[in-house]
Amino acid sequence: MLTSEILPAAPARPSVQAWNARLWGVLAVLCAVLFLDGLDVSMVGVALPSIGSELGLSTTSLQWVVNGYVLGYGGLLLLGGRTADLLGRRRVFLIALGVFTVASLIGGLVDDGGLLIATRFIKGVAAAFTAPTALSILTTTFGEGPARNKALSMFTVFGASGYSSGLILGGVLTSLGWRWNFLVPVPLAIAALIGGLFLIARDRPATEGGHDLGGAVTLTAGTLLTVYAVVTAPARGWLAPTSIILFVLAVALLTAFVLIKNRVRHPLVRLGILRSGSIVRANLSMVALLGSYVSFQFIMTLYLQDVLHWSPLRMALALLPAGLLVAFGSPFVGRLIDRYGTTRLITVAMISLSLGYVWILVTAGSDPRYPATILPTMLLLGGGFGFGFSAIMAQATDGVDDSEQGLASGLVQSSGQVGAALVLAVVAGLVVAATTSGSFSAFHPGVGLVTGVAVAGLLLNVVPLALRRP
Repeated sequence: MLTSEILPAAPARPSVQAWNARLWGVLAVLCAVLFLDGLDVSMVGVALPSIGSELGLSTTSLQWVVNGYVLGYGGLLLLGGRTADLLGRRRVFLIALGVFTVASLIGGLVDDGGLLIATRFIKGVAAAFTAPTALSILTTTFGEGPARNKALSMFTVFGASGYSSGLILGGVLTSLGWRWNFLVPVPLAIAALIGGLFLIARDRPATEGGHDLGGAVTLTAGTLLTVYAVVTAPARGWLAPTSIILFVLAVALLTAFVLIKNRVRHPLVRLGILRSGSIVRANLSMVALLGSYVSFQFIMTLYLQDVLHWSPLRMALALLPAGLLVAFGSPFVGRLIDRYGTTRLITVAMISLSLGYVWILVTAGSDPRYPATILPTMLLLGGGFGFGFSAIMAQATDGVDDSEQGLASGLVQSSGQVGAALVLAVVAGLVVAATTSGSFSAFHPGVGLVTGVAVAGLLLNVVPLALRRP
């Protein structure tokens, strides 16, 4: 028997946590914030052509409307999660949500492209604090076991629903004016802010830690520089001198962070959390899940809009089945986690994702048909994402002390964002000229890379599962 399978004496069944109105209210606030994150990303993506036309932004500048958000979000996620542990989750959550709301309002009113990109960066920074803080509030509010798994499943539903709704709402609102894509989320953000103010319980900041100024500076600078290097490398070339210098500086800063961490009494981030094999696998699985899923959505968006010249609304409806499957299937994932465990569920998710990508590669040819090729692919991807996201989140936070839930939450979300940015950057380089070919065959290298990422995630979970003994 493996050592990790020897459990201390405990009740045969976990205690059942009663859900009162306040708990439901807290969950509703947290789900609303995740819904807003998904809504914002997908709505703005649909509106990019209209934004560029009105504000006179070039294609290169227009990319920073997206990359600015990714830079702030992916670069500060880890710091955001740990800050919540140190300063108090409720306080950090409400302040960051307030900043997100104001930045959304300003973004819908500006007439300058540079200011719009600045608001997107600020929103990304705010989301880097709200996202891991929301997850850590959830994992500390709902006890480990059935209650937490159920809450995580519902949390996932709203994230997927936000992204799916954003695709459709983005198409509708863009026809009225791109500014509505920024202004419509503001009332929902204000409602979530008021609800959080009254419903989320006050928590005490950590009594130790937070004195690691050098660690904070090197971690923040290193992660920001890493994300910046990843999102800008395709434009200048991965082996260009500037790209190489940026990556070297990023590695140097992150190395300095590790060295500082080993010399201070209370490090900002305790990397010892990565000694758990299940947590490491969860973070790498999130890289495979988001890296492949987001990159494939990017490929399909290019193909359907730029090659087939579909309208944004038609494209959104074509991709919608994946989001609907996540939304309707995720509520049941918590029960499946209770019964089968996270590793088995993540394995099933990776199988579904891999099959979806392989299916479109095998059946698409040069002109894939929607009923026979694209629809089955989207259903397989929706099933994989629905099973995988909740199970990975549960595995990444299981067994972690409440004082480090923010760290664990920020770590897994940071892994997903940075991984998605890296895979997407490589995929974008592979398909840069595909839109002029008029054939889906030109996208095959990108889809092949996405498939390889998903298969790597599958092997990562299949091997330990196969080696496990009763």
